[in-house]
Amino acid sequence: MTDSIPPAERVSRRTFFSGSVALAGAGGLALGVGGGAALTGATASGSTSETDHMVTGSSLTYPFYGEHQSGIATPPQDHLVYTAFDITATTAIELQLVLAKWSAAMAEMTAGAPVGKVEPAREHAIPGDTGEASDMGPHGLTLTLGFGPSLFDQRFGLEKFKPIDFAQLPAMAGESLEPSMTGGDLCIQACSNDPQVAYHAVRNLARMARTAVKTKWTVLGFGRASAGANQTTPRNLMGFKDGTRNITDAEDLGAHVWVGSEAGQSWMAGGSYLVARKIHMLIETWDEDPIGDQQSIFGRSKKEGAPLSGTKEHDIPDFHAPSPGSQGEKPAIATDSHIALVAPENNNGTKVLRRGYNFTDGLDSVGRLDAGLMFLSFQKSPEHFVQLQQKLGRSDRLNEYIRHVGSAVFAVPAGLPAPGSYYGKEFFD
Repeated sequence: MTDSIPPAERVSRRTFFSGSVALAGAGGLALGVGGGAALTGATASGSTSETDHMVTGSSLTYPFYGEHQSGIATPPQDHLVYTAFDITATTAIELQLVLAKWSAAMAEMTAGAPVGKVEPAREHAIPGDTGEASDMGPHGLTLTLGFGPSLFDQRFGLEKFKPIDFAQLPAMAGESLEPSMTGGDLCIQACSNDPQVAYHAVRNLARMARTAVKTKWTVLGFGRASAGANQTTPRNLMGFKDGTRNITDAEDLGAHVWVGSEAGQSWMAGGSYLVARKIHMLIETWDEDPIGDQQSIFGRSKKEGAPLSGTKEHDIPDFHAPSPGSQGEKPAIATDSHIALVAPENNNGTKVLRRGYNFTDGLDSVGRLDAGLMFLSFQKSPEHFVQLQQKLGRSDRLNEYIRHVGSAVFAVPAGLPAPGSYYGKEFFD
């Protein structure tokens, strides 16, 4: 590994931790302190019911350290702050310090602790923590970090750590991507049941690394648009239930989400790949579409969410069942409906874990509602998403009402084992 980092840019463990202590003095950050040992209140093990959520409330926490990063298999919280960053630092040491500082701060904030003094004793001291989440509790905060393909270019000598076949997503039909909302060297997915807690976390991560990174694009999600285990299925802004057949059990997570040895990088074993797509909905046009056409486009009833071949939401779709009154000439679920195109039965068993959120940005440049879905999915390979999206881009009737305007893919490393470890540590050993 050290072949990639020039000797002058390496930092010894002693120097590194000494440097971090110095940083702690300046910013109130104590590397390796907190995490699991600092947890307060109820601790969730990775699944919870909505009743549990109501009972635990503001003190709900999810473990930061473990085999996988939290925020993937974790039941989706109510709010999202997704942010992609570009690195402005020019040396590997600067990048190493960012990743170490962020890892320690992420452990603190997911435990409900500040990352420094909100009110320093000295009058002229700058607060280490911005303070807007003080005394609010973690509200189930999870912080999930990813590395973009561009991180593994020649700037920091990390080419040899790039996962096999990891690259930017290819151009696909149905896209109108805006360059300002594509890519990123790093990303943070912050999810919490309180929007201010999630915002505080990303704000403070950006603040403590402001000389080394710059924010590229961000999306605030105000409502979850996918369901986890023991959660009711939420609705997207088109009024339909979204994610009824989402991955919820360990067997499917192992088969479709967690990366093994196929990435060719030990740091990715237990990790996953995150695809982020900002999808603008043409809501005013959709709202004028008759209910029969809306339901045919999705392949489900609007109120119950049942497949058009059944009566209940969780009925298994029968893509061969005839439409009533068609004498067997027309299927109940159209072959170009959304659920038919993405169903595992019709895609050689391919599944992705959806973790999207509804968003609104007010009005667009011509006065229409600027809102839609921040689609987030985790999968064992980005190619699984690409195959599904290429099919949707060619044939999905929903394309008349949506535009993909933002896009990125990130390699999400495995979880951290214990305090003192940090994301990307393998790059610098």
